[in-house]
Amino acid sequence: MDPINVYDYEKIARDKMEQMAYDYYASGAHDEITLRENHAAYDRIKLKYRVLVDVSKRDLSTTVLGHNISMPIMIAPTAFHKLADPEGEVATARAAGKAGTLMILSTLSNSAVEDVTAAATGPVWFQLYVYKDRGASQALVQRAVEAGCKALVLTVDAPFFGRRERDVRNRFHLPEGLSVENLVASGLGDLREKAGDSGLAAYVASLLDQSLTWKDVEWLRSITDLPVLIKGVVRADDALRAINHGAAGIVVSNHGGRQLDTSPATIEVLPEIVDAVAGRVEVLIDGGVRRGTDVLKAIALGAKAVLVGRPVLWGLAANGEIGVSHVLEILRSELDLAMALCGCTSLDQLSDDLIA
Repeated sequence: MDPINVYDYEKIARDKMEQMAYDYYASGAHDEITLRENHAAYDRIKLKYRVLVDVSKRDLSTTVLGHNISMPIMIAPTAFHKLADPEGEVATARAAGKAGTLMILSTLSNSAVEDVTAAATGPVWFQLYVYKDRGASQALVQRAVEAGCKALVLTVDAPFFGRRERDVRNRFHLPEGLSVENLVASGLGDLREKAGDSGLAAYVASLLDQSLTWKDVEWLRSITDLPVLIKGVVRADDALRAINHGAAGIVVSNHGGRQLDTSPATIEVLPEIVDAVAGRVEVLIDGGVRRGTDVLKAIALGAKAVLVGRPVLWGLAANGEIGVSHVLEILRSELDLAMALCGCTSLDQLSDDLIA
């Protein structure tokens, strides 16, 4: 049967991928409680729909940091797309452009940032991890700027990587021929097998800067004119600190349940963060989005857009660029239907009075 939802795509991807690669994409930290809760929390939210509204025409378009996108669904930064498809992040970028949406490219990409932006017909943002070697980090930022990336997304919830036990059992590493492509020039592109551990966790522990503080947000802003978003926020007070240090946006995220297990589902903390931010910057959210109704609920609770990670990877593994395109169109179609059935014709009509 042809896939008709993102869960179908995950089943296809699981059958096609090597076990180590599938587990890397699918797994969460420790008991994977937060991984499961990220979506389960959406299921617990009920929608109080409106009736007898003319919904014959609907508009899903929006703007994010001034970029026009066709729907409030963006591609989250996820690592190592060539584990799913030989064209990797380049195929994902093409699909994002065809869907009229925005892609965020991971620091841990298997594809050069220049190749990704060259293939993109929509905006590309760059997700940043800060390395102990600040020269390497600064060079990476400059490279992203020169390649045409339109914003930086600083991940702040990963001084170390959470213990992802599936990766430990598999001794996760990049296969021969794949690397952390954008760090090769700095000598930091090799991600090898680590005896008794995840090679990625060992890479992060040895190379990323665990001393990062709010002052480093100011350092990052001092070396680039690009807007800087802060990704990994689950507390209202941290959102306010981000604004005070010049953040252009907040990404409510728990790293897809891959860092601190039993941290709250992102949709559960979204309302308090939106209230605290009070419209000063845009708030985005990732984690657990699997249906168009999930997107609708996030927008109704104050998010500007959602970021989708694993479903994009399942589409990529199942059928490359075409698979990613289909996943995005599935979510678009589901959101469009959910809006119509809620009696809403545009995103500005999605408000918390729809939430039971």
